[in-house]
Amino acid sequence: MKSPAHSTEPKSSQNNFITKVKAALKEFAIVFGAFLVLNSFVIASFQVPTGSMENEIMTGDFLLVNKFLYGGTTPRTIPFTDIKIPAFKLPAFWSVERGDVIVFMFPGMRDEVQPHQFAYYLKRCMALPGDTLQIINRVVYVNGNPAPIPRNMKFNSPYIRSSNQHDPRIFPYGAPFNEDNYGPIVIPKKGDVIQLTHENFFQWNTFIGRENHTVVINKGKFFIDGNEKTSYTVEKDYVFGMGDNRDNSLDSRFWGFIPMEAIVGAPLIVYMSWDPDISIFDLGRKLPTIRWERLGTLVN
Repeated sequence: MKSPAHSTEPKSSQNNFITKVKAALKEFAIVFGAFLVLNSFVIASFQVPTGSMENEIMTGDFLLVNKFLYGGTTPRTIPFTDIKIPAFKLPAFWSVERGDVIVFMFPGMRDEVQPHQFAYYLKRCMALPGDTLQIINRVVYVNGNPAPIPRNMKFNSPYIRSSNQHDPRIFPYGAPFNEDNYGPIVIPKKGDVIQLTHENFFQWNTFIGRENHTVVINKGKFFIDGNEKTSYTVEKDYVFGMGDNRDNSLDSRFWGFIPMEAIVGAPLIVYMSWDPDISIFDLGRKLPTIRWERLGTLVN
């Protein structure tokens, strides 16, 4: 009679263990699913890696980003990786305005159709689709009017580059601009028609490539996706972004326009800030660098 008792007891324990594991996995799936929904559609955390927005936003700040405002999306990358995947975007509840600080997917350096590495960037939107932007001796003009000056905008150097000093790094390719004297340049909007010429081909070929088309010159003629063309019709809306730390910001002046669809949210508040150069594994040195005065700072 003891034999059946001995064979049933381990089986019962095993069943209980499996039941507990299943329950734990179910709870994890619910929590993880809720996290993905919130992170994708409502609010997310963003760590600031550079000082291009100082002193409004500091290197080492951790921001809560409102993704619901401009239309949340399903995950744009495989969770915990930088591998991009197709994403579904909800309708926006608010339109981006001039002066807004925005978080967006970096479109790539000036001559890159695709960025070398997936990354989120943080800049201030200075101009909207269809606007004409120009910088004269560091003063930004939008549609002929001086743009409002951000409260923490700064320059690190008193030296202003003259309009005769052309920066070979500047956007678009070959333009006779520099970061202090730039433009005028029109921000593309959906439906704009660009006339293609031999003079502007290298200014627009990467732009057209970013809209998922192939453009080449063959025997003096232009071909887009294999079809001969003399013009190109813009398919998306774009904005122009700049950092508040004007002398220390690689922004639209250097790599070009930001697709409206690449904007993922607006930063709301600083919830943590510390020295980013000290390893998280060295808490003895890391914790004393917490910038308590930054906690709770609203981004404007």
